[in-house]
Amino acid sequence: MDQINICLIGFGNVGKAFAQLLDSKSDELCLENIHLRITAIATGGHGNAINLDGINAENAISAYQNGDISSLSSSSVDQDIAAFIRASKADFLVETSPVNYESGQPATMHIETALKAGMHAVSANKGPVVHAYQALTDFARINGKRFLFESAVMDGAPVFSVFREALPAANILGFEGILNSCTNLLIEQMETGQTFDQAVAFAQSIGIAETDPSGDIDGWDAAIKIAALVTVLMQHPLKPQDVDRKGIREITPASIKQAAEAGKRWKLVCRANMENGKINASVQPELVAATSPLFAVNGTSSLIVFKTDVLPGLGILESNPGPETTAYGLLADLLNILKLEK
Repeated sequence: MDQINICLIGFGNVGKAFAQLLDSKSDELCLENIHLRITAIATGGHGNAINLDGINAENAISAYQNGDISSLSSSSVDQDIAAFIRASKADFLVETSPVNYESGQPATMHIETALKAGMHAVSANKGPVVHAYQALTDFARINGKRFLFESAVMDGAPVFSVFREALPAANILGFEGILNSCTNLLIEQMETGQTFDQAVAFAQSIGIAETDPSGDIDGWDAAIKIAALVTVLMQHPLKPQDVDRKGIREITPASIKQAAEAGKRWKLVCRANMENGKINASVQPELVAATSPLFAVNGTSSLIVFKTDVLPGLGILESNPGPETTAYGLLADLLNILKLEK
């Protein structure tokens, strides 16, 4: 049986869900002669642990909730993350640390360190995809490894892999969609009569919005997702700062009521198109008519519709994702890399 060791960077909701997913899938994967185990976990503020015999998911979650996972380590652990990654001697790095919209750090450094140490890298982090996609892809190739990131956009939905594997020679001319689930939920809550502040408080109470929700509300999360899609799928490097960006702060209960009376809804719409060799990309609130596929995207669901030179309209819908779906995207990338190695 193949024994695959994993170094997990970040142990928030997605990291915990990934650890639990490995447990729930262990018997199924054993039938495929694959044994995955987490042997190293680094957290933002709850300690780090390395145990080459494996770290039990529930023990790690319990220790994290108690404030420190260090007791799970079988030996002393270097607090420098680069040294920690190298010391883990893992086969895979799974990177789930918080996104940095401006630079992609420190996640980019984590992935580069792992690739240079002979590990494959799988990430849910948009920052490295946008700010260092080509460099990290080159590092991976030079070291005979892979860098995949399906969970970076639309959680576990196969956005990148469908073009990489299922649609050869399909050239993307543009796309439009709803890519930020938080703002979609906020607008929907306001449609029920809540104020903007009440909608934000509700989203925070259920874990959809951060304590500081400005990354979603002001369009940064949507912009960096657009940049990731353009950079990888349209092969045109783009930074979130290059996206024409406007958030949802100016949407009011009155404007939502007026839209409803006209049979329309406000949506934060992401767009990118190639025109005369130049990318035009934007995220902004738009009034959407009932005839649009974006109209019926509710709650925390997402939708993207691609226009290609061979398929005029290809849509991918993800309904109400959570940390578990993001965790599955990480696992899918990991298993696809293992499949390529056979």
